[in-house]
Amino acid sequence: MKTTGQQERPKLAVYLPDLSGGGAERSIINIAAGLAGRNYDVDLVVATGVGPYLDQLPPNVRFVDLKAGMPRKSVFLLAQYLRRERPTALMSALDNANVVAIMARALARTSTRIVISSRNQTSSDYQQPGMRMKLHLIMVRLTYKYADHIVAVSRGVADDLADFIGLPRQRVGVIYNPVVSEELLEKARQPVDHPWFAAGQPPVILSAGRLTVQKDQAMLLRAFAKVRASMPARLMILGEGTQRPALETLARELNIEDDFALPGFEENPFAYMNKAAVFALSSKYEGLPGVLIQAMASGCSVVSTDCPSGPDEILEGGKFGALVPVGDADALAEALLCVLKGNGKPPAPPEALAPFQTEHVMDQIVDTLLH
Repeated sequence: MKTTGQQERPKLAVYLPDLSGGGAERSIINIAAGLAGRNYDVDLVVATGVGPYLDQLPPNVRFVDLKAGMPRKSVFLLAQYLRRERPTALMSALDNANVVAIMARALARTSTRIVISSRNQTSSDYQQPGMRMKLHLIMVRLTYKYADHIVAVSRGVADDLADFIGLPRQRVGVIYNPVVSEELLEKARQPVDHPWFAAGQPPVILSAGRLTVQKDQAMLLRAFAKVRASMPARLMILGEGTQRPALETLARELNIEDDFALPGFEENPFAYMNKAAVFALSSKYEGLPGVLIQAMASGCSVVSTDCPSGPDEILEGGKFGALVPVGDADALAEALLCVLKGNGKPPAPPEALAPFQTEHVMDQIVDTLLH
């Protein structure tokens, strides 16, 4: 029984389609952990409980698996959850989950505040052809205006979202991802059990992310082939995805397969970042690429495409790492060689990471969820 004057802490929830090994999922899990670390009662709700992050759930966060199979089938199940648990606020991420969260609140008829998070370039995401994409865009345009708050992970994403779906720009706030934490720094210092990082081995160019067309790892392979023609080096890409067979084929065609590795999903990529000679981001478009910030925090020099959006904001126009044109393998190879030969920009100083510090970002998220 509560004593007189004692107030119950707000119950908060975050919602994801699943626990796939992407940056958005990692960020939302970090947000859930950060909320729980501030003594809020936190639920991590997923449409279906699958994915590599299933083994990395924070112990102080309650895990709720709706077992819906896919997000669009979870509307009624999420509505039931909202009626039963009545959280003060729910934060969702990724377009399909955002639409479901707004529809579920309408069905549940609860007062739960819905905060939706846009984490990628909306206009780029919907360039894919097909009726399903067109219908989904219609749902985004119909539902997003009913969210209590809309937040984007970068100014570029906010501008693009407002313009593309017809929202007033002032309706879209900007909150960076909570990336830099003591846990990340501690994990970065851990050893890596891989022969490529032993003393005396050629320098390793590292990348990380889903193996997808968006990330344009094929361009990175072509750039690496040019680098290796100039000096001994190796390329490792952490992550998994549909482009694995195509990348393996391209590596053979470029005759770089002996110096190229695809280890798959790695639970602690930060240790690899700490030991790599340079981190490369080759994406065609992004929202706010957390791996770029993670690499900087881990003490690694970085090179990135100047894609919309995020890298320019993170690197302050190239102040903290080289920016090269999207799709330009020659420019990427030149920038990588510059770092490998000791003429690139040094690892980022602490002030470059301040906007992405967990405690700073969590203050903004709590304020958005509760006010």
